[in-house]
Amino acid sequence: KTGLIKFDFLGLKTLTVINETCKYLKLRSIKINIDSISLNDKATFDLLKSGLTTGIFQLEGQGMRETLIKVKPDRFEDLIAIVSLYRPGPMDNIPTYINRKQNNEAFSYAHSDLENILDETYGIMVYQEQVMLIAQKLAGFSLAKADLLRRAMGKKIKSEMKAQKINFVEGCVKNKVDKVKASELFDEIEKFAGYGFNKSHAAAYAMIAYQTAFLKANYPVEFFCALMNCDIGNVDKLSLYCHEVKKIGFKIFSPDINESDVNFKVVYDNMKLPIGINFGLS
Repeated sequence: KTGLIKFDFLGLKTLTVINETCKYLKLRSIKINIDSISLNDKATFDLLKSGLTTGIFQLEGQGMRETLIKVKPDRFEDLIAIVSLYRPGPMDNIPTYINRKQNNEAFSYAHSDLENILDETYGIMVYQEQVMLIAQKLAGFSLAKADLLRRAMGKKIKSEMKAQKINFVEGCVKNKVDKVKASELFDEIEKFAGYGFNKSHAAAYAMIAYQTAFLKANYPVEFFCALMNCDIGNVDKLSLYCHEVKKIGFKIFSPDINESDVNFKVVYDNMKLPIGINFGLS
């Protein structure tokens, strides 16, 4: 109302972890452009399916791990959906998403145009962008008008919702959609829309989650070393990371005045292969 706009800038430590891991790999002459890695890396998806996600952005919590094990993600779109669904409200749709993904539950679309919009989420409305596309394709809304619908739904303004429903149903009837079906579809959208997540936001989160999973799956020692340096003052986290490093078969070397550095550092054998991490003196 005052003509100003607010921007949220997230300061993500995870970006530093990714950057530091890539710097360690350069010392081994492994050059990675993290923004152009394959989004179909088998080792990465195997790691995600196992739920062994300590240190992975957005996917570390116990509940999230259990969800990953059940969903068995095998494509990048699954990660975007998981990030969006794992919140109060949308969480109720996770069992349906799992059943449909694994072909344990049949589903159909109220209108053929919905298939293109909801296919990637197995017929479930997960994203705000899907709501806008439904309003555009079925009810003939402009995207600007569809965005007003999205906002009205998010704020649950009753008088505005009534007007929007009339417009939506009228638009659908013009596009040869049955009036009763159009009304039912609007009610379904309304039920969902308060919980809908912004897909572009979820995709950016999923990308960082995937990048950290890729580094952990393929270069675990360098990844953990970067993590430990970012959490160098957090004893609880360091203890957890040390345990994880040992669990995957590498060593943690005790502080040594002759060998250690200020920070944690990766220890390599004669073949330049990592064997463990040397404790940082700071």
